[in-house]
Amino acid sequence: MVTHVTEEIPRSVWYGWGDPSRAKRLGAGALSYLRTTLRLQDLEPTRTPVDFSSIEITPSRLEDAALEELRAITGAPHLSTESAERILHSGGKSTPDLMRIRAGDVVRVPDAVIFPGSAQEVREILALCVRRRIAVVTFGGGTSVVGGVDPLRGGFGAVITLDMRRMDKLVHLDPVSRTATLEAGMRGPAIESALQGHGFTLGHFPQSHQEATLGGYLATRSAGQASTGYGRPEILVKSLHLETPSGPYLVGSSAPGSAAGPKLLDVVVGSEGTFGVITSATLKISPLPPYKSYGAWSFASFEAGAQALRLLEQEGVRGDMPHVCRLSDTDETAATFKLGGWKTGALSKYLGVRGHKRPALALFVWEGKKPETTARKRRSARIIRRAGGVALGPMPATAWEHGRFSGPYLRDELLSRGVYVETLETAATWSDLSATYGAVRSAIMDGLEAKGGPGYIQTHISHVYPDGASLYFTFLGGLEDDGPGQNARIKKSASEAIVAAGATITHHHAVGSEHAPYLGAEVGELGLKVLAGIKATLDPHGIMNPGKLIPETTIHVQES
Repeated sequence: MVTHVTEEIPRSVWYGWGDPSRAKRLGAGALSYLRTTLRLQDLEPTRTPVDFSSIEITPSRLEDAALEELRAITGAPHLSTESAERILHSGGKSTPDLMRIRAGDVVRVPDAVIFPGSAQEVREILALCVRRRIAVVTFGGGTSVVGGVDPLRGGFGAVITLDMRRMDKLVHLDPVSRTATLEAGMRGPAIESALQGHGFTLGHFPQSHQEATLGGYLATRSAGQASTGYGRPEILVKSLHLETPSGPYLVGSSAPGSAAGPKLLDVVVGSEGTFGVITSATLKISPLPPYKSYGAWSFASFEAGAQALRLLEQEGVRGDMPHVCRLSDTDETAATFKLGGWKTGALSKYLGVRGHKRPALALFVWEGKKPETTARKRRSARIIRRAGGVALGPMPATAWEHGRFSGPYLRDELLSRGVYVETLETAATWSDLSATYGAVRSAIMDGLEAKGGPGYIQTHISHVYPDGASLYFTFLGGLEDDGPGQNARIKKSASEAIVAAGATITHHHAVGSEHAPYLGAEVGELGLKVLAGIKATLDPHGIMNPGKLIPETTIHVQES
């Protein structure tokens, strides 16, 4: 029986990602590679975070009477106005978030952090916040990289953060229908631990798996690394419970299919806490697979590899697609081979003999019962070989899976060494994929080199569909003195290129505040008005997550 990662993770380090005991130091080879690639000679870790105890924040703006009412709802131990707790909830985990907090620049903090234990408590909290005009931000794992959990007050005098960690239970599991009802505060490892105890899996493993929560998955339209096989949560969810300022809203159905009007569930999934608080959801689950099969293939170019993935999706036997399907461009592949040790070095030499001087590496994982999985892989391999793929065996794919949650930890050390690093993603049709890749890559490089500094970009396809694929960019450069300004310049340039290419502004990172200016280009002015109309119904006073998803100019707030 295949067992996925299930261990619980302690609270993340205040200035970076995850559990610091899991962080891996950059080795001598990696540092040498960075010096050569980025032409940065001084990579000593001198940009260390400020001392946590030295960070000063403004006093809470909540009136004593409001605090007493909130404590009466949850109990005094479940509400905090302590500086440490407020700092830990001052933002997400984007690069500008980390640069800001590492420098001790904590201008925006919630006025209190409250930990509800039930949907009823959430309901009472929202009613109080409407009455007292307090903004509310819902906080799951805090892994947003687009400003989605920033404690913005909007036009309100105070803002509180609802940390959902106490709502972390498996409510119900139906093994016959293969569905499970889970509370929204369950983190990825806890979800898998609970389901695997019954022989099932959700199959959702984003890179933030160890910290992100079910509510966050749904609120942001998340995509996991195995979503090609299991489906994204937006496909898996059947119903959810949303607590709104207008009252409780149970949306969706237990029925396997319905023609009862528009699918209102889709309105809530992806709403990013701007309509209400997701407290629980019922999702489809899958039997825990007893077997995994790994494979890796090389292609002569990124374009050739993308063509192979398209053929695999469009011409393969239905159901044969691997659960994990990733293709690195030539720059990401070069970095993988350079830093992977003697085994990947040997692979690189072998591919050179085969004519792949600048190869693009594809990784696949198939899951299921062994006979069927083996047959699926065999049929897929025929298509891959026909498209020019050179088989490399399972090792590159197993190595990737072993370290698939470790990438964000490297960012913390890179920032300490004066290296700017950030990611962004999009998706485009197969017809437009190559042009989108080139345009966005050029925009990022122009931003990296705007002040004469070096830059390096690596890209991979992380998810494939019959009509197109995603593109995930990771880029590095020398960290400028104004790091947040550097990031804003590059992100703006890349976002404008994405919009101009007709691609989506976000494939799975969500909209938050960073992408909100570009949403109108994708959904249109009337689409923004539709979203604002839904918000006016569910959150007429506008207290829910101000400044996110929907541009403020579109929202009409009802006065108390």
